[in-house]
Amino acid sequence: MPHVIVKMLEGRTQAQKEALTEEIAKALKTAIGCPDESISVAIEDFAPADWKGKVYDTDILGAGENLFRKPGYEP
Repeated sequence: MPHVIVKMLEGRTQAQKEALTEEIAKALKTAIGCPDESISVAIEDFAPADWKGKVYDTDILGAGENLFRKPGYEP
């Protein structure tokens, strides 16, 4: 039962968020074979000024071996 949390900068439309959610669900079904009814997706928006302190420092730098894809930037 995967639950995916997407943290991103604010400014995307509801339609973009819904499209992203559908693509994530498709990827989960393809990659790990889970049924659609077991997938949940949450999206959290952040102001650019909050990104480093609320996301980058804690969820990216602090993730250690749980971070499977590292970003190509440093704030």
